[in-house]
Amino acid sequence: MEIEILQLTEGAKKAKGLTVVIDVFRAFSTACYVFAAGAEKIIPIEHVEEAFELKKVMSDVVMLGERFERKVPGFDFGNSPTHVMNQNFKGKTIVMTTSSGTKGIANASLSDEIITGSFVNADAIVRYILKKDPQIISLVCMGYEGRYPTQEDTFLAEYVSDKLLGMEPDFDKMKEMLTIGDGARLLDPANHEWSPSTDFELCLDPNRFNFVLKIEKGEGFNWLKKIEI
Repeated sequence: MEIEILQLTEGAKKAKGLTVVIDVFRAFSTACYVFAAGAEKIIPIEHVEEAFELKKVMSDVVMLGERFERKVPGFDFGNSPTHVMNQNFKGKTIVMTTSSGTKGIANASLSDEIITGSFVNADAIVRYILKKDPQIISLVCMGYEGRYPTQEDTFLAEYVSDKLLGMEPDFDKMKEMLTIGDGARLLDPANHEWSPSTDFELCLDPNRFNFVLKIEKGEGFNWLKKIEI
C-alpha cells in the first residue's frame, strides 16, 4: 500500500488510486452532517455559476455553499455544520459548492475512486481503505481555497496515514494546536455570523459518523453517496 500526501488543487490534479479529498474546515464535515440530517445525495460543483445552472433544471434542490467562507448570495445555506445539523433534509438532493473541497473533487480526474475526508468520519475512512486495499492511496489536503496549506487538513492526512500504518495519532494534540493555529479563525467572534464558534467543535468531533462519502459518476454530474462502513 503506497500512501502519498498531496497539497491543494495542484495535488488534486496529481492524485491517483483511491483518493481522499480532505476539507476539515468545513466542507466535508458539513457534508457528513447534511447526510446525517437525511439528505439522499450531494452534488458537488466547482463553480457557483454551474450550481445555479443546475438548479434551473433540478428545481427541488437545496443550495449549499460558500465563497470566502460566507454563504453564496441566493443559496439556502452556507458551509456551517451548526446551521445544517438540525435541519430536515430527508430525501433531498443538495447542490454544494465550496472554495476548497468541491474544487478538489473536480480536479482529481486521474483518481480511480474518490471519497471525502474529515475528522467526523476519520476511522470510517480508515476502515473503508483497509477493506478496499488499494495499491495507491492519495490523501489530498485542500487547505484554504485550494491555494494555501492548512494545519487541519494536513493533520487529518497524517491521522489517516498513521492509522493505516498501524500507529496511533495524537488527536488531542492536533486539536490543541488548531485552537491557537489555523482553527482560531472559527473561534473569532468577528466571523460568527457565517462561521459560529460551535463549528470548531463539530468539525473536530472525531468519529461521530460511521460512514464514508463516495463519488458516484453519472451522466451530466457526479454525486456523493453515503456508504455505511
